[in-house]
Amino acid sequence: MKTIKGPSLHLAQFSDAVPPFNSLPAIAAWAKETGFKALQIPAWDSRLFDVKTAAESQSYCDDITGMLAQHGLVVSELTTHIFGQLMAVHPAYDALCDSFVPEGLRGDPQGRTLWAKENLLLAAKASARLGLTEMGTFSGSLAWPYLFPFPQRPAGLIETAFDELAKRWLPVLDACDEQGINLCYEIHPSEDLHDGITFEMFHQRVAAHPRCQMLFDPSHFVLQQLNYLEFIDIYKDHIRMFHVKDAEFNPSGRQGIYGGYQSWADRAGRFRSLGDGQVDFKGIFSKLTQYDYAGWATLEWECCLKHPQTGAEEGAAFIRNHIIPITDKVFDDFAGAPVNQQQINALLGIR
Repeated sequence: MKTIKGPSLHLAQFSDAVPPFNSLPAIAAWAKETGFKALQIPAWDSRLFDVKTAAESQSYCDDITGMLAQHGLVVSELTTHIFGQLMAVHPAYDALCDSFVPEGLRGDPQGRTLWAKENLLLAAKASARLGLTEMGTFSGSLAWPYLFPFPQRPAGLIETAFDELAKRWLPVLDACDEQGINLCYEIHPSEDLHDGITFEMFHQRVAAHPRCQMLFDPSHFVLQQLNYLEFIDIYKDHIRMFHVKDAEFNPSGRQGIYGGYQSWADRAGRFRSLGDGQVDFKGIFSKLTQYDYAGWATLEWECCLKHPQTGAEEGAAFIRNHIIPITDKVFDDFAGAPVNQQQINALLGIR
């Protein structure tokens, strides 16, 4: 067994235009003081990271790792969720997703997807230069608007969507393989890969590509009412990244899983700061430790009530307190006695 590494901090929810959240050195100093050991860097956020330069320049990457080392930090992973989202966009979301790309690509779905793919390839190269082995992302979604089958979905619609999804992602998975990087899809509502079954559908279509792996975030399973502990049992060999995020689900006579189009604060299912929700993190950390999860435990802070800096401070301590230092001893060794094979045979009545 291995001791899980952590705590790491995903910077996407903390990056801002004001100090200390507007540059990587400043946010690194704050993160160290807050109790983190690593940073998970969003590759799309140019305030913190230049993915193109990182892909091309080893000195740039060395400068980043050197600066972080001065604060006692490392990079745990890069994430590419925005790029991944743009790999597959249903037309209903075109206008919203256009806000993620340079102005010249707006209104150009094919150009937008090509831009996303190019940035994913850059992020894979940058990950390798930083000495990393995992990279997080979203799958994007072509079929999500058809989640509930009414009007009845035409035969072949879902199959065609997943065939196309696999076609778009296979070159990226191959490029990740060339760089020695596992591409970890966050299993997430609104993505076509949103539960175990949809991951299996995709995994089969990419011919069980060895770089097709998972980012596990139990908060999204609470909102789906999916058994996240059993999920670990089933998919333990694919889980390579772990977002430690809490959530709660409190259905009523007025709303359930779909949330009635309410704001986050008024939904039956909502994200909470660590320790304020319903996720069984003792069970999760126990299972991941048992199954030799070798990666980082990374705080992804999202909460509709608590201030983010409070959530970060509490979250760093929460993760530290849940990491299980593995033992090199068997607890009942004191009751054991050395025996040879002849004695073992005698114990069993074997002559």
